Amino acid sequence: MYINDINILNYIVIGVIAIIAGFLTDWANIRLPKYERVFSKDFFKIYLKSKNKNKILVIVTVLIYLVLLYFSKINYGVLYKIDLIKYLLLAPMLMSAFIIDYKIQIIPNRLNLTMFEVGLVTAFLGGIFGGINVAIDMLIGMFVGGGIFLIITAIGGLIAGKEAMGLGDVKLMGALGLFFGFQKIIAISVIAFLIAAVVSIIILIFNKKRTEEYIPFGPFIVLASFVVILIPFDIIITMLFEILTLGTF
Repeated sequence: MYINDINILNYIVIGVIAIIAGFLTDWANIRLPKYERVFSKDFFKIYLKSKNKNKILVIVTVLIYLVLLYFSKINYGVLYKIDLIKYLLLAPMLMSAFIIDYKIQIIPNRLNLTMFEVGLVTAFLGGIFGGINVAIDMLIGMFVGGGIFLIITAIGGLIAGKEAMGLGDVKLMGALGLFFGFQKIIAISVIAFLIAAVVSIIILIFNKKRTEEYIPFGPFIVLASFVVILIPFDIIITMLFEILTLGTF
């Protein structure tokens, strides 16, 4: 039996992997803010025996994994298989960044470094199977992604006397550039700011936060990243063009 030309056994295997990834992500969300090792015996001794597991996170992970497989083009060649694998690896880390930054307003260095390491490997593999231009595009994406947010942070510091966003966001964008490349990391930047603007307006309208209270930007970057992962890029470009030009062209 096939679903979207992909054997149903692949969905079963990916589903099982997603359950494991979901539990590991939940465990990482506990350990990373405490600067404790994620891969340790405590996962089996403490976490798996605990009743306080985030089952919603596991369900969301399974859904994301199955959607990624459904829309993947793994039958089209090695490069598409690499794309699927890198997004399967990236998705749990993105969810960790979202949850941890939302809860305690930091993105742990260990998490950003892991993304960077995985991104370097996938960029290297992309260069081998897709040509040197693929690897170069990913490296440019790293510098552009981190550079854009570093400039914004520096300007915010000069104008407002405080960071416009944390350095964790800068590191996150640099690491994501290795996964998405030049064009897509710019799209992620724009989408993240658009989402942040909409959410900020809603918060101000309902007066849920004081204007001087810090709103973490990491979750917006994560949401924008999933938009770029799940929606065809040509549709994203068309949508952004319509939004930024207010439909006048």
